[in-house]
Amino acid sequence: MSRVMFDIAVIENPAAAEASLDPMRARLLAALAEPASVTMLAARVDVPRKKVNYHLRALEQHGMIELVEERRKGNVTERAMRATAASYAISPAALAAVRPNPSDTPDWLSARWLLAVAARLVQDVGALITGADRAKKRVATFAIDATVRFASARDRAAFVEELASTVGALVSRYHDEEAPGGRAHRVVPALHPSVRPTAGNGSDES
Repeated sequence: MSRVMFDIAVIENPAAAEASLDPMRARLLAALAEPASVTMLAARVDVPRKKVNYHLRALEQHGMIELVEERRKGNVTERAMRATAASYAISPAALAAVRPNPSDTPDWLSARWLLAVAARLVQDVGALITGADRAKKRVATFAIDATVRFASARDRAAFVEELASTVGALVSRYHDEEAPGGRAHRVVPALHPSVRPTAGNGSDES
């Protein structure tokens, strides 16, 4: 039976990640935001049914699409499929041997270190979401996404210093190493120049 469609799902399995990166399969996942049979989907993406069926089997095998309903049409049973999520994120866990490790070279001012921290965030939150889905629970998280336009590099440096000081004070105030039943939480403030899509699907600094 079908379940609620997630707004985002995390891919942790290497084979599933490989399957999702196929351009045709990505097109089919996008087209399956609404349930469709193989026949309907073939017409929707203008691809032969046999080819669509081949790719759907791979996606179903990795849990990226699911059966919504089966209906009889004459002597044929037609299966309506739907994507399990509106979008997907690939966890660095899928590249376990070469995933970045922010503990290797911690450097607050390194863009590559920030990328390693962000990759760990995707991996950790992805694992939490996967576990919470299995347990049918919610994950207690919080995030702020804001844009600040600095008048000068000096203002930016002052902002960073104040941000670090404020977060450090909050961590010191609330951290309790000896609290019975306490649970550690990771806090990841970050700052980087904003980017915008370009016509070539890349990005420019804005």
